[in-house]
Amino acid sequence: MTESEKRRLFPAACAFVPLVLLPCAMRSQQAQAPMAQMPSLQLPATQAPAAPAVPSGPTLTLADAERMAIERNPNISVARLIALAQAQVTREVRSAELPTVQGNLTAVGAHENSRITAGLLNNPSVYDRAAGGLSVSQLITDFGRTHNLVRSAQSNAEAQLENERATELDITLTVDQAFYQVLTSQAVLKVAEATVNQRQATVDQVGALAKARLRSDLDLSFAEVQLSQAKLLLLDARNDAASAMASLNAVLGSELDEQYTLVDETTANPEPAPQDAEPLLQTALAARPDLAALNYNYTAARQFSAAERDLWMPTVSALAAVGGTPVRADQIQSSWYGAVGANISIPVFNGFLYNARAQEAKLRAKAAGEQVRNLRDVIARDLRTAVLNAQNAFQRIGVTQEMLKESNMALDLSEQRYKIGLSGIVELTQAQLAQTQAEIDYANARYAYQTALAVVRFQTGQ
Repeated sequence: MTESEKRRLFPAACAFVPLVLLPCAMRSQQAQAPMAQMPSLQLPATQAPAAPAVPSGPTLTLADAERMAIERNPNISVARLIALAQAQVTREVRSAELPTVQGNLTAVGAHENSRITAGLLNNPSVYDRAAGGLSVSQLITDFGRTHNLVRSAQSNAEAQLENERATELDITLTVDQAFYQVLTSQAVLKVAEATVNQRQATVDQVGALAKARLRSDLDLSFAEVQLSQAKLLLLDARNDAASAMASLNAVLGSELDEQYTLVDETTANPEPAPQDAEPLLQTALAARPDLAALNYNYTAARQFSAAERDLWMPTVSALAAVGGTPVRADQIQSSWYGAVGANISIPVFNGFLYNARAQEAKLRAKAAGEQVRNLRDVIARDLRTAVLNAQNAFQRIGVTQEMLKESNMALDLSEQRYKIGLSGIVELTQAQLAQTQAEIDYANARYAYQTALAVVRFQTGQ
């Protein structure tokens, strides 16, 4: 095979293999001519993760988002209205301790000398009359039943107030998670956009080399596959960013498609996660509003159980009536009337109804106590898990940061090796893939740690 035939069949080797490895005949001026004509392969420089790409719109900080959600989220309004409604239940129950006054206006036209003789044990006479008056009743004592019912209603009202506060904490955590999810998706979107630009530049330059027969069509195919994958990544990133913004709008209590410009207040070197969950546990048990709500429910159940037990106690009431009869039959001689009295109601037998009600209330109170104990166990477990997750997320920041640094270095070396012909397109594309994934992992790690800290704050009732 002649020298010209070798140069024609192996142009890439003539262009890229180091000269010390070529035969002396191929180090001639003719063998080096293709290299002089070869387009320069200038791949884009790698970049560290920059601030997330954000849409143009009103700026929004995390504190602003939390405030807006508490003001506008309908779940907060529902919890607040239920708390107000429960407060009215206390007034309803307390009304049994206050006097009851009723006005009466009565007009009767009766058959002369008749009596009501069916349907009643007594036979009252009825007379023509038109009269008006007042009747008053007042509970004197039922030996603690009504008092326990009032205390039970008050405890339920306090429980509902704690449920309202628990709802606020739930919404705050949801806002934090949605906020950091938007930042994450926007950071990934920026990486995807940069990746598409980088892969497109690679395709253009490898295509130019392939056209000059300095690289094979296989190299161009590999580069185009990587470009297609980058475009798919970009499509997914755009969809995830839009979905995350929609979720944020929903938790903020808005049905509009607001495109906020989120203010990223996270630092490059965040504070480390808590080292131990045990010092935080007592704080969580004392501050968690959902646990406080269950404690109030348990108290209310015990007070209601006492009230149901008091059903067997007598009820003492005072009664009074006063009025006038300006129009009356001859048999009614006085133009006014008045009377006072007292009544004692003593339960004797009602088919064991009161026994069953008292036992039911007692068992429900025990169940409420077990619910409190169960939630304490769950809080302890969830807090320990949240602290472990925060510690792991913090460590992942350092690992992904180091991985990004190494992948940037590996990509730089792969580009240089590809330029001088010491490696193929596969090594270069693998380095590009690794660098893109490292950027995504680093962005995810940064905001995952902030989300983990938000969960720790939630678990401690802050």
